[in-house]
Amino acid sequence: MKRVVVVDYGLGNLRSVTRGLERAGAVVRLTADPEEVLAADRIVLPGVGAFHEGMAQLRPLVESIHKAVETVPVLGICLGMQMLLESSEEHGRHQGLALVPGEVCAFSRVPGLKVPHMGWNTIRIEQADDPLLDGLPEEAYVYFVHSFYARTGSAACLCSTEYICSFSSVVRSKNAWGVQFHPEKSSAIGLRILENFIERC
Repeated sequence: MKRVVVVDYGLGNLRSVTRGLERAGAVVRLTADPEEVLAADRIVLPGVGAFHEGMAQLRPLVESIHKAVETVPVLGICLGMQMLLESSEEHGRHQGLALVPGEVCAFSRVPGLKVPHMGWNTIRIEQADDPLLDGLPEEAYVYFVHSFYARTGSAACLCSTEYICSFSSVVRSKNAWGVQFHPEKSSAIGLRILENFIERC
C-alpha cells in the first residue's frame, strides 16, 4: 500500500480528505514534519480558505515540497491546487509554489450566477491520456466550492469547467497535479481520481 502524506499546515478539510484517501486504498499520515513529507510515496496538499493565508501557513514546508515533487507525485485539492500555481490575485497579488504555470483569478460578477461557485458541475477532459483521469468519462460531475479559479495554458489543463467563464479544473505539470473540486465529496468519480493518483500517477 502506498504511504500518502496529507500536509497539515493548519488549513483544510483534513478529516474528509483522509477518509477519502483511505477508501481509495492508501495508508494516510497527517503531518507538518518536513522529513515525513520527503519520505512519502504520495503527497496531498488540501486546503480551504484564502490563498495568502495558505501560503503563509505553508511556508515552513515549501522547501520540502519543492524537493519532494522532483520524484514524488503531489496532488493539490481546492486551495491546495491553487497554491500549486505561480500567483493569485486574491486579496492582492501573492506568489504561489510555481509548480504549475498559471494564475488564480477572481470570477467576474454576473447577474444570476452566484459566487462562490458551489455544488455539482462537470469537468470536461482535455487530455485523456493522463493517468489521473484513467477510466473517467469525457464529462463527469464533481463537487465544487470556490470563489477564485485557475487560468492556465492548454499544456497544463487536463480538464476544464464552465461557470461564468471556462477555467482549468484539473491541472498538471510534471509530478504536480491539482483538482479545483473536492474528490472526497465527489462520489464514485472522485474516488476513482484518488485511486488513480495513488496507483497510477
